[in-house]
Amino acid sequence: MKNHHVLLLAYAAQGHLNPSLHLAKRIIAAGGRVTFATTVYGLRRIKSLPSIDGLSYASFSDGFDDGYRPKESSTSANISDFRTVSRQSINDLIQTLSDEGRPVSFLIYNIVLPWAGSLAAAMSIPSAFLCTHSATVFAIYYHCFNTQNGVYVRNKDCDEKVNEPPSLIEIEGLPPFSRQELPSFLLPSDPYHSLVSTFEEHIRVLEEDPNPCILLNTFDALEQDSIKGIRFNGARLFAIGPLRQSASPDNKNPTPADKLLRCDLYDSSKEYTNWLSSKPDRSVVYVSFGSLATLKKNQMEEIFNGLLSSGRPFLWVIRPPKDGEEGFEETIKDKLKEEEGLIVPWCAQTDVLGHTSVGCFVTHGGWNSTTEGLTSGVPMVVFPQFSDQITNAKMVEEVWGCGIRVRVNEEGCVEREEIRRCVEMVMGETERGATVRMKAEKWRASALAAVGDGGSSEENFEAFIERYLPS
Repeated sequence: MKNHHVLLLAYAAQGHLNPSLHLAKRIIAAGGRVTFATTVYGLRRIKSLPSIDGLSYASFSDGFDDGYRPKESSTSANISDFRTVSRQSINDLIQTLSDEGRPVSFLIYNIVLPWAGSLAAAMSIPSAFLCTHSATVFAIYYHCFNTQNGVYVRNKDCDEKVNEPPSLIEIEGLPPFSRQELPSFLLPSDPYHSLVSTFEEHIRVLEEDPNPCILLNTFDALEQDSIKGIRFNGARLFAIGPLRQSASPDNKNPTPADKLLRCDLYDSSKEYTNWLSSKPDRSVVYVSFGSLATLKKNQMEEIFNGLLSSGRPFLWVIRPPKDGEEGFEETIKDKLKEEEGLIVPWCAQTDVLGHTSVGCFVTHGGWNSTTEGLTSGVPMVVFPQFSDQITNAKMVEEVWGCGIRVRVNEEGCVEREEIRRCVEMVMGETERGATVRMKAEKWRASALAAVGDGGSSEENFEAFIERYLPS
């Protein structure tokens, strides 16, 4: 496939960038060339762009090149502006690449950028949609929005907030999903409900494509029923995940691709590596809520006290505060002893999860974090915040059995005793804990087999290359 030049578009969010960058690396390893493009502001935020043969970088405008976004930036009008600006910018990028003697022969786009698929069709460029959510979440979107029998309720004559999902969604082979277990964007009460039109557009673009191609960041054994629930006519679905870097706890001599795939937003510190190495095997609780979620101070205090009362050492990633704000770690530094816990602003998550001392992962349940927990075999306590995290939490507990969901009180807060209970449940000597740890190890082995030689994901990737990017 040496003559193929792939333009890979990713929106500038950690959950989109990391799997997209890993896919770029795999396409290059298969012999192709890739131009990886994200937003102007997003590309500027990536600290280092190592040189890898076959990989180049570009950017497109989303209308917020300086990074500033007004609070109302998620409204329908602003989403329409984003669509218009980014579509024209991507069109200009494709033309520029062609003028430079690097015409795009294939385009890959991911979530939030459905118009890139219709643009590719208009320019006679074959394309694929890279789903960076779980197959389950995408199956729910399909179930809601497909034009044949979609179940999302619309009322065109009233305010758009009347639009809502049914009280129950059923997908063959899976437990039913109540309204409270669906991706939060689907609910009229969600602050980002206007994004529904974007997910609906994804379905429409794929329906209009006579030969839709969908790349799924999952593996067959994990979500086979969900994959079967995605039923576009003539669609080719390739489960090629998990798209992640391999864990390397010692972090010796990382390759340029490893550095790229980390997409570091903060400088890495080895303080936490030394601290982890001082702890017994499977004794540490690792806590991280991703790159977007912001917890209220009272909720962080409940988590902190719950972790302390568990009596287990913990490593907690807390992003640096904004300028002029006091960080949470400053408020509790006098209460925290080194042997009890360590708070850091950033860490290489796959390295941490692969460390022998880590025995539990308290996570928001974003798809990248979920697959990293699965692949590392670390049982999870899932504390979802919004978006697809709510659905992922249900799957972790009820279907995959490798973790449990936290319970919130009437005010929507998870109390300290609940944090302690959940940690003890997955790490303690109980029948439930033993089952969760056994399931976690089972999925670790299954995920590694899928991406290994002769594994399902490896074979699916090779089938994708052979069909769409042949030599």
